Amino acid sequence: MFSVVTAQATSSAWLSGAGTGIGLFAVVGAQSAFILRQGILRQHVIPVIATCFAIDAAFIFASVAGLRTLTNQLPWLTTVLLWGGVAFLAWYALQSARRAMAGGGGMQLDDSAESSRRAAMMAAAGFSIINPHFWLDMVVIGSIADNFGHARMAFAAGVVTASALWLTAQGLGARLLAPLFNKPGTWRVLDGTIAVILSVLALTLALRGVG
Repeated sequence: MFSVVTAQATSSAWLSGAGTGIGLFAVVGAQSAFILRQGILRQHVIPVIATCFAIDAAFIFASVAGLRTLTNQLPWLTTVLLWGGVAFLAWYALQSARRAMAGGGGMQLDDSAESSRRAAMMAAAGFSIINPHFWLDMVVIGSIADNFGHARMAFAAGVVTASALWLTAQGLGARLLAPLFNKPGTWRVLDGTIAVILSVLALTLALRGVG
């Protein structure tokens, strides 16, 4: 019976992590524009995806593991991070909703792409790490994971899975999606979906904080 309950908790945490990851990562920013561009041009797509995924996975697990240790030393930090996560998710949802209503949320591509594999991988690392949203995402992920107790690493695995799916979809699916994303309406649908996902996550966290 105990193993069944544990398996259910692990599955629930993984699914929550996957949902959180999709909600956070499925936002077209600098990294996404770069990956989509590489995908459309078919230039070093696999090395670029692998670089971004390795960085995401390393920082996701480190955030979840490190934050748990830190909150054991500073119990009040959990509450601060939880409500910080609510505020950040709500703010991000609002921005996505505004883009969905106003339109014009498409990406702007830079025509000066690097041609070498090494340069492409370095650029991928730069777009991942030298990005304030990346660090905010890690804090949010760590704060949410803390609510899952012993299943927090399953939550982290779910977020990593979402990262792998999103990066692969961008890089390998870019050529097929390029004509579709020339239409402003497509960007509005994407931003609207993101707004709903993040709003639900923010509300769920807020209810846990109040409870």
